[in-house]
Amino acid sequence: MQKIRITPYELDSMRPTQKITINPTLRQTRFIKSCLGESTDQTPIWFMRQAGRYMAEYRAIRAKHSMLDVINSPELSAEVTMQPINAFGFDAAIIFSDILPLLTGMGLKLDFIPGKGPQIENPLDSTKAIDMLATPPAEVSMQGTLDAIKLVAPELEAKNTPLIGFCGAPFTLASYAIEGGGSKVYAKTKALMYTHPSAWQRLMDKLVTVQVDYLVKQVKAGASALQLFDSWAGAALSKADYIQYVQPYNTKIFAAVKRQVDAPFINFSTGTHAYLEDVAACGGDVLGADWRMPLSNAFAKAGDMAVMGNLDPIALLAPWRELRYRIDQVLAEAEGHDGYIFNLGHGILPNTPIENVQRTVDYVRSKSRE
Repeated sequence: MQKIRITPYELDSMRPTQKITINPTLRQTRFIKSCLGESTDQTPIWFMRQAGRYMAEYRAIRAKHSMLDVINSPELSAEVTMQPINAFGFDAAIIFSDILPLLTGMGLKLDFIPGKGPQIENPLDSTKAIDMLATPPAEVSMQGTLDAIKLVAPELEAKNTPLIGFCGAPFTLASYAIEGGGSKVYAKTKALMYTHPSAWQRLMDKLVTVQVDYLVKQVKAGASALQLFDSWAGAALSKADYIQYVQPYNTKIFAAVKRQVDAPFINFSTGTHAYLEDVAACGGDVLGADWRMPLSNAFAKAGDMAVMGNLDPIALLAPWRELRYRIDQVLAEAEGHDGYIFNLGHGILPNTPIENVQRTVDYVRSKSRE
């Protein structure tokens, strides 16, 4: 087992400090109360990627602006963030952004290519490239998102709706930075991890530094909850590799952020059902569950954590009779648990019918009222 260093930033974050707290009124919403394991009048519901391509209003904006333009424009980001809240009244909003722009401040060149997705022009192809990465404050690369949070938070507070800030987990960001984009086998990432463990440690420490700073500043700007997205660890890693190469760094993030802010923190990953208990051990207040496992398994492995999930996003493409049956399955497995948030097992798909989104929101609320 490799020895894990404590970075200067982490040492600074360990010093006693007054925590940043969230709006006390929002603390009483059903979403925040459920995150903290408390009973609520109804099951809260929101969808990952709920602000996005399935909505005509979003597509109209994207027809005129690139992805990065929308992310970097506080006004446009705030507008897109509000679209699903105004349309469906979800119990939480999530700031419209992406996990990858944080890498730009570190020195990587990012673009979103139509039909291909995110691409890194100068991927990390050597240990020297890792050592050249900067660790600037979030204002350098994410000021647009921080300003968007400041802009939209008061509007959401008027609707008594919490705002979720987020960040990609270290492994997921590292894999994009090394592969240069998405991957099916993560060969370059794992080769670096196995061949140059010290360089891997330096890379992960740098990512932890910028991620903790960014997450804390999102709460300072007005976010009422946070989510860490570990989208690719479960697709790439065995249990042993996760414990050695990922778990220590995710644990650092949860611990460092919780020392500085008093806001619920969601620990979300996909494909990790074989070692979900090790994911939960990293920390957080809420354990996200993807659709590949029964929700009851997530509750069994979550310990004292609340649970979020886990409708298959593709179920929203099905006829209502099938969609309703699958919603009932999820709700039946969540029955009797106070700390539960209804969500998809991953992000909503672009071709999702609007009417199925509305019917799902209405149905979940009607069932919880019963």
